[in-house]
Amino acid sequence: MTIDSSQYLTLIRSGAARLDAFRKRVNDLNVFPIPDGDTGDNMYMTIAAGTQATGDTLCEVAANASRGMLLGARGNSGVILSRIFAGLAKGLEGLTEADTAAFAAAMQCAVKEAYGAVSTPVEGTILTVLREGVDGIGADDPATYFDLMAERMAVSLEHTPEKLDVLKKAGVVDSGGAGLLYIIEGMRDALHGNPAVAEAATGSGTSTAAKVDLDAFTEDSMLEFGYCTEFLLRLQRSKVDLEHFDESVISEWLQQNGDSLVFFRDGSIIKVHIHTPTPGNILNHCQQYGEYLTLKIENMTLQHHENHMDERFKSARKAYGVVAVASGEGLVSAMREMGADCVIAGGQTMNPPVQAFLDAFERVGAETIFVLPNNSNILLTAQQAAKLYDRSDIRVIPCKTIGEGYFALANLDTSADSADEIEAALAEAVEGVVTGMVSRIIRDTSTAREGDYAGLTRKDILVTGRTPEEAAEALCGNLGASGRDILLIFAGEDTDTAAAEALQTRLQSLYPRTEVILQQGGQPVYEYIIILS
Repeated sequence: MTIDSSQYLTLIRSGAARLDAFRKRVNDLNVFPIPDGDTGDNMYMTIAAGTQATGDTLCEVAANASRGMLLGARGNSGVILSRIFAGLAKGLEGLTEADTAAFAAAMQCAVKEAYGAVSTPVEGTILTVLREGVDGIGADDPATYFDLMAERMAVSLEHTPEKLDVLKKAGVVDSGGAGLLYIIEGMRDALHGNPAVAEAATGSGTSTAAKVDLDAFTEDSMLEFGYCTEFLLRLQRSKVDLEHFDESVISEWLQQNGDSLVFFRDGSIIKVHIHTPTPGNILNHCQQYGEYLTLKIENMTLQHHENHMDERFKSARKAYGVVAVASGEGLVSAMREMGADCVIAGGQTMNPPVQAFLDAFERVGAETIFVLPNNSNILLTAQQAAKLYDRSDIRVIPCKTIGEGYFALANLDTSADSADEIEAALAEAVEGVVTGMVSRIIRDTSTAREGDYAGLTRKDILVTGRTPEEAAEALCGNLGASGRDILLIFAGEDTDTAAAEALQTRLQSLYPRTEVILQQGGQPVYEYIIILS
């Protein structure tokens, strides 16, 4: 028995469907007992981005599925998952089908690629579950191979708390490893003739559809920015000599009839991203060479309004630009006011995909773009996007909290002599910045009670309180607010305004030498974000 292109795609879809059915369970495997778990959503949206892959051979489908996951990858777990399938694609290069030995060898490539995606691999994570699940399997057919791999991954997953103290303390197994196990189980079931089927609506997912303000383009509006037009075009033998066709005849015409062109060919598929005031002309012209597989057209005047883009985006290519990530109207506005050219909507529980960064880089269009991920779970995604984009020099500043990103922007000085100097200054600005968060506790633990509020940093729950304000006050004391010059508070979307103002007054009286500033952040999940500098 071998795995061909059709069956490989079935395996991916079954793996995605099984993960989808259990992604809330994966989300809930959170080391912190607060409602910010998103590993299941990130992994599902990553693998789902590869389920529409096309190709005539196994290696073509594997490569196209990998590319889809690469662009759709969200969060650290999603990036690692995309690299797993990238490794599989490398191992399957040149193959029209794979027997058990060939697929096992490709899985070893997947392990190598996944470990290579992380600068400092940590055992007790998805990496361990993958490696221990794959090593040393001997099987005569793919179904048996996946049976054994799923069994070994399940055992490895159960032992992850023994390898990682943070999991042991929280009483959970690794969420990324759990997500991978569900995917492998779905692939296994497909090989046994019982593939998992995606639900029409799961109810547990996070919508990725952009919210567009339709009132931004009225009956009297003028089309200022044209249309962002993207499509996949399958070249047709009935229209072109496929074996000898030179795609530059399309790309050269597009360059003369649009802006911001991104163009590449993969086999018989051509991927196009272009800005144009007349998308119909573009589509009519390109259809003479093939037929469309996917198509998306967006009015960029609406995008302009949604992202508060100003005249800088229409000007000539400038030297420096900044892309930041933030969630919450107040936080997004603060980032823009301090100099971010484009703010990607995202944060905890809402990690943006690689494609969102690529789109932002294209919009900013600067020679050098500094990127502030502002979340440890978004850093890998930003770094992966930076590797893919070659139209600008992309510098990812390793900001792992919104506080670090905020003070990096506060110290942004683009009059410096070089990009290296600016990058060094931004990196230096985040040193010493401390960010704390307050969030509701959703399950009992040995140190926390459901219904109370936790004051935490990126790594630890430090204090608890019966109210958000009680937890925030205790957290400020724990973080050493008395020795800081600035104590900045961002109130969340559900935070009571009067209570927040009373908290500010209380903290100012406790720390008279510290400037206490309250702003409406509007962020989800966290009642308060507290930044000390």
